Amino acid sequence: MFSMYAEIIRIRFLTMLAYRVNYYSGIVVYSINIGAYYFLWNAIYGGQPSMGGLTAQQMVTYVAISWMARAFYFNNIDQEMAMDIKQGKVAIEMIRPYNYVTVKLMQGFGEGIFRLLFFSVPGMLIVSFIFPIYYPDSGVTWSWYLLSLMISFVVNTQINLITGLLTFFFYNNEGIMRAKRVIVDLFSGLILPISFYPEWAQEILKYLPFQAISYLPGMIFTGGMVGEKVHTALLIQFVWVIVLLLPIWLMWWRARKSVVIQGG
Repeated sequence: MFSMYAEIIRIRFLTMLAYRVNYYSGIVVYSINIGAYYFLWNAIYGGQPSMGGLTAQQMVTYVAISWMARAFYFNNIDQEMAMDIKQGKVAIEMIRPYNYVTVKLMQGFGEGIFRLLFFSVPGMLIVSFIFPIYYPDSGVTWSWYLLSLMISFVVNTQINLITGLLTFFFYNNEGIMRAKRVIVDLFSGLILPISFYPEWAQEILKYLPFQAISYLPGMIFTGGMVGEKVHTALLIQFVWVIVLLLPIWLMWWRARKSVVIQGG
């Protein structure tokens, strides 16, 4: 079974590799976004030593690493699932000798590996020559960050799986998928670090999974979290991975019993 899922990852990676030229423009777009945030945050800081627990250089690094990490954990498997359901393809997937939800997770991972190697890494190298990016000088910090990044991929993909599975019950959840993308970017700390939110908003976001996607990995990388705070951040991420498994399992169990196919 493991070899089959590994092959799914490989096939998805090779599929993305065939269209790698399309992603080079994405590096330019992300670099422009980082540049815009760089000048914006420099103006906001206005010479102040730190804000929200981050220095100006840490903030620039946070913005850069968060946007480039997004290229890794981002995927459209919710849209793919919605299309499979609407076109009736999911009926065939259900009778094949594998778990459909796990296959989508593996496909997302294959896409993520491609984006990491051909988007995130080259993108970070490019912006490093343009903006003052701080890189951790500790191998331990790099290890914690890479682990946190992997978990962030899982959490984001789980949210996408939940959104995609909603198509079984709403039949057309295009609006939900669009809203999900905005909510994830806003509340994950990608656009604004959570430490900059009002205290009441920070308290609410502590009980939501979005911080595990961008904010926690970014804070670990920049040194905004050290020592026990890093361990706590990783624990929070692991907890959300486990918690999100429950609605995915329940929704998939229910969907298989009451599937209605549009199209076909």
